[in-house]
Amino acid sequence: MTEHENHGDGAQVNTGTSGEPAEAAAIPELVIISGMSGAGRSTAAKCLEDLGWFVVDNLPPALIPTMVDLGARSQGNVARIAVVVDVRGRRFFDNLRESLADLAAKSVKRRVLFLEASDEALVRRFESVRRPHPLQGDGRIVDGIAAERDLLRELRGDADLVIDTSSLNVHELRAKMDAQFAGEEEPELRATVMSFGYKYGLPVDADLVVDCRFLPNPHWVPELRPFTGLNEEVSSYVFNQPGAKEFLDRYAELLQLIAAGYRREGKRYVTIAIGCTGGKHRSVAMSERLAPRLAAEGVETVIVHRDMGRE
Repeated sequence: MTEHENHGDGAQVNTGTSGEPAEAAAIPELVIISGMSGAGRSTAAKCLEDLGWFVVDNLPPALIPTMVDLGARSQGNVARIAVVVDVRGRRFFDNLRESLADLAAKSVKRRVLFLEASDEALVRRFESVRRPHPLQGDGRIVDGIAAERDLLRELRGDADLVIDTSSLNVHELRAKMDAQFAGEEEPELRATVMSFGYKYGLPVDADLVVDCRFLPNPHWVPELRPFTGLNEEVSSYVFNQPGAKEFLDRYAELLQLIAAGYRREGKRYVTIAIGCTGGKHRSVAMSERLAPRLAAEGVETVIVHRDMGRE
């Protein structure tokens, strides 16, 4: 007959008939998918399912620890669990917070993925499918979006990874999910280095933002204007300007310090946004030089040029 020994920290160890500890159950890796309605939660869940994750949609947050316990008893058959949740009421949110605290106490390796999108993008998506927002009630779609954004504010702030889908199609979102979750081994730290143009707005999913508009703009050099920061002549022009190389060196050093702190705090994802006026020349060139610096320090790095080609 199999018994359970209860230890002081609340953990239980299965023992056989001899009283010797049996092999400890492997606790599944957990990803909680949340975010704005219409921002792509279902697509993200489907992508993880295709990658071999066990996906549960709309599981009440109070049952998440139970789901993890069941996975731990599956003898390794359920090694990675993804749970899709949305917050539609205060008590629902309280349950989620309690569940996250319970998981932390049990040392469960969990991450929170938050799908974000602009109000304009969300309104467009709801109107295209002719469906109301789940929280709009008798009001407008924008009222429902505002109510949901307010309810999710704290969860978004605690998220390990935020993906802004405002300008992404389904295939681009899947590519981002593959880049973050397809690897068999989880790296210590992953970074997305994103160039952008200030005239198109700040990236809402950026953790760090840096401005390189202090450098002369190649846009005003007629022979360079048609090209981008991927072009060697444009890149050389940017880095031959006073302060450009020093800025890259200093910022790379600062990011080493920040990355070390992120690792100590268990943060595994960071988005570094580098901006110029149009997101075509200076920010692209700077991103292309910065990313290899991070990779050399052991940070798995992806480069995204958000606004290149928009002109």
